[in-house]
Amino acid sequence: MKLAGRLDHIEPFYVLECAKAATELARSPACDAAQGGLPMIFLNIGEPDFTAPPAVQAAAEVAIRQGRSQYTAATGLPALRQALSSWYASRFGLQIAPERIVITAGASAALQLACLALFEPGDEVLMPDPSYPCNRHFVAASGALAKLLPAGPQTRFQLDAEGVAAHWSPNTRGVVLASPSNPTGTSIAPEELRRIVAAVRERGGVSIVDEIYLGLSYDAQFAHSALALGNDVISVNSFSKYFSMTGWRLGWLVLPEALVAPVEKLAQNLYICASTIAQHAALACFEPGSLAEYEQRREAFRQRRDFIVPALDAMGLTVPVMPDGAFYAWADCSRYSTNSWDFCIDVMREAHVALTPGRDFGPATAERYLRLSFASNLSHLEEAAGRLKHYLSDLAPRRTSP
Repeated sequence: MKLAGRLDHIEPFYVLECAKAATELARSPACDAAQGGLPMIFLNIGEPDFTAPPAVQAAAEVAIRQGRSQYTAATGLPALRQALSSWYASRFGLQIAPERIVITAGASAALQLACLALFEPGDEVLMPDPSYPCNRHFVAASGALAKLLPAGPQTRFQLDAEGVAAHWSPNTRGVVLASPSNPTGTSIAPEELRRIVAAVRERGGVSIVDEIYLGLSYDAQFAHSALALGNDVISVNSFSKYFSMTGWRLGWLVLPEALVAPVEKLAQNLYICASTIAQHAALACFEPGSLAEYEQRREAFRQRRDFIVPALDAMGLTVPVMPDGAFYAWADCSRYSTNSWDFCIDVMREAHVALTPGRDFGPATAERYLRLSFASNLSHLEEAAGRLKHYLSDLAPRRTSP
């Protein structure tokens, strides 16, 4: 069977390949505590260990019992769009008209819609290396080229305005950013983000900002939405991370008014609407009790970060930039290995700690860095840190030998 040529531009999702290997090993006798094994600790997948709060679960049950499961408009429930508008006002001090908000089938659908509406073959889209692989693959699926610009600790592993200006070409259509970022957990400094958006705007381009981790910001200086920079900025967001609804597949876009109708037309044809049950349930995310619980969870993630990052630094897996959001540590393993893939596989097999090598996130940092997710509870992180320290202590003599 002849396959479409676009598949040649879509790489495997190595995060999931590693996860499959870790899951397979976890089922083996070596990881069976009943047989004296050491259970696998999964620090590789970016999924909160919290589930939807009770009010959200109850709202879904009510919607099911009442038969509120028919299609919604492709743009989503008006009540949910209004709830998000109110959340932007109370959380970020932004006045976002509900008509600019489009509810989507997860942030993945949101980014797909934005890319299909704006990019076409021959376009280039600037992105940082490292960045979340699916973001660049959505660009590729639209026929455009994701142009990765290497970004290091000096720019918080993010694009800067100088780099955008230097790499802009006649074919450049815009930028896709993420703040806070997966895999680094770092945000773009507000003034730098302002300069990037201005540089893109001056060149007639579009700025798309993935903000799915914005609710999980730990530093007030970075806890600002790019939407404050103008109505032409496009924001991608999700109920998965801060709102703990990963499997519910619910996200949203905030769009310029002129882009709402084209995106609505695409959504109508691609998937009709996001899950109606999930939309009704998500209304309960904005109840006072739910919001209080989300803030408690955010503090729990902060405490996990404040434990694991110093622990990694102390054992030589240096985290060059403290993550100010999300739940990832981007750690340098070059002290122990020249290949993060081999290093992570060895750690998985020997210490039974699953980590994610840098291969997924772009070639510039693929061999040197790995991603650790601190979405697991503190006791798991403490156990994992102990295992890693023990494993690395055995590596030290080999590291210094000729």
